[in-house]
Amino acid sequence: MKPGRRRRTFSVALIGPDGAGKTTIARVLPERLPMRTTYLYMGVAAESSNKLLPTTRVIEAIKARRRVAAAAGPSLTPARGTTDGRGRPRGGGPVRAAVKAVGAGLRLGNRLAEEWYRQGLAWGHQAKGEVVLFDRHFYIDYHAADIAGAPTSGRRRIHGWMLEHVYPRPDLVVYLDAPAEVLLARKGEGTLESIERRQADYRSLADEVEHLAVVDANRPIEAVIDDVVAEILSFAQTSPRRRQHRA
Repeated sequence: MKPGRRRRTFSVALIGPDGAGKTTIARVLPERLPMRTTYLYMGVAAESSNKLLPTTRVIEAIKARRRVAAAAGPSLTPARGTTDGRGRPRGGGPVRAAVKAVGAGLRLGNRLAEEWYRQGLAWGHQAKGEVVLFDRHFYIDYHAADIAGAPTSGRRRIHGWMLEHVYPRPDLVVYLDAPAEVLLARKGEGTLESIERRQADYRSLADEVEHLAVVDANRPIEAVIDDVVAEILSFAQTSPRRRQHRA
């Protein structure tokens, strides 16, 4: 590294409600930025991810089969083992409860493994001097439910504690903001109330992450991309020592 040059190895997370343009923008940024940049999906939708553990692929395949079976219609014959000798529904019982608990534990273990796997990939790219661009981020996606929302289940509390106290957060978070009405019209998913709740949670992250930049996403996509690029380049010129302090 030449004297006087800023360190350019860091991570950036693009966040925002559905319809804000996260994925569209994140996928073109590697071509727009002057430094080597790697795209990595860090959200909860496995089908959208560009990197997955083999175990997650198996779990998603099983889920897909179940969805196909459900779409075919309900069976008129009770599933084997779900009724007693008189045709009445069989109760849960301690064995069934134990099996469910084991399954929940395995799912939690795989979720944690998936999150750390992608974080390991990010560290590997950063070690090679690349900027890592996150499309979403696990800490932010789960913040409302597993961290700030006082989760009731034990596995959610464990997951939330891990994300809050152990899992690394992005160096820079760029929040794409737009009116809830605009986001709903673009994506057609959820309700105005659910989008506004999500927006409130995103804004509350200002006290939880080191550097948060807000970009107006209610404009032509090229203008939004230009602003996101400007935010990332501005952050790249910030010295590592200053990055250690909260904005």
